[in-house]
Amino acid sequence: MSDNAVLLVNLGSPDSTSVKDVRRYLREFLSDDRVLDTAKPIQQFVLNCFILPFRPKQSAEAYSSIWQPEGSPLIITSKNLQKLLQAKVEPTVELAMRYGKPSIPDAISRIKAANTKRLFLVPLYPHYAMSSFETVVVKVMEEVAAQCPDLEVATLQPFYDDPAYIEALYQSAEPYLKDDYDHLLFSYHGIPERHLRKADSSKAHCTIVPDCCSVCSPVHSTCYRAQTLATTRAFVKRAGIADDKHSVSFQSRLGREPWLQPYTDQTIAKLAKQGKKRLVVMMPAFVSDCLETLEEIAEEGKEIFEEAGGEHFTAVPCMNEHPAWIQFLADKTQAWLKGRATSA
Repeated sequence: MSDNAVLLVNLGSPDSTSVKDVRRYLREFLSDDRVLDTAKPIQQFVLNCFILPFRPKQSAEAYSSIWQPEGSPLIITSKNLQKLLQAKVEPTVELAMRYGKPSIPDAISRIKAANTKRLFLVPLYPHYAMSSFETVVVKVMEEVAAQCPDLEVATLQPFYDDPAYIEALYQSAEPYLKDDYDHLLFSYHGIPERHLRKADSSKAHCTIVPDCCSVCSPVHSTCYRAQTLATTRAFVKRAGIADDKHSVSFQSRLGREPWLQPYTDQTIAKLAKQGKKRLVVMMPAFVSDCLETLEEIAEEGKEIFEEAGGEHFTAVPCMNEHPAWIQFLADKTQAWLKGRATSA
């Protein structure tokens, strides 16, 4: 029994493609105050009157198109990631989902039962956003406070421009970049513009300063857009991609309010209409393939591109179980253990 443990946390998935299970999952997901961040009565009114009566059926159909015999691709990949990392590190590696199963409360309960003294929390998100990284950390710390307040927790910070992460991302994508292509599109998960302003502790930089993501500022440590652009810059430098051969867009918007732009679906169609016949799309905000990568991009994105005149569409798989990604996580775990030993 080890005094140390690692907890990997990903987004989550419905238990099945049934409308009932999808509705349950969406209710939990969209009831998170860091996802739908309006006043609770308004949030629940919108959720129950405008989203849950309609969206579960649509989402269930989308999940059905990517579902595997063993279940959700994201859950399958995350469990494989857990096993592969466990083979490389000594501490027990636990897995949880922010929404759905396996749950964070159950993971913390197992960690408590093992008399673990120190926990290395690994949110499986390269970039900081209140609706991803932040909500995972907050939920885990709430459960730790409730179940085992003496547990010492260290958290892997967003690694969006870590050279080892960029190298792992490059190694996983490189086989899909060997063939000739006209354009490489980096599609990141979208967030509402207001989330950027909320994450700006200064309240005087984000979306206020002209070209704010390019002007050096401490608030970039919690700025999702600045971090996605940093990932892009680091990747294209590593891969040697010309400035005129790549661009950035944002996908998966919900509702009518402004989200980060340009939007991926519109960008894909625009590129095809500009004469780009061979398009490659990467989705670096995701480390595991899921509904947003497999259905929204690989299926819907391909259809949009071809209908607009494109001919060859390639959706680059996420890092998933790539050896370089596993090694990145193992190295971060070993660095944490070494730091613990040094400070002890």
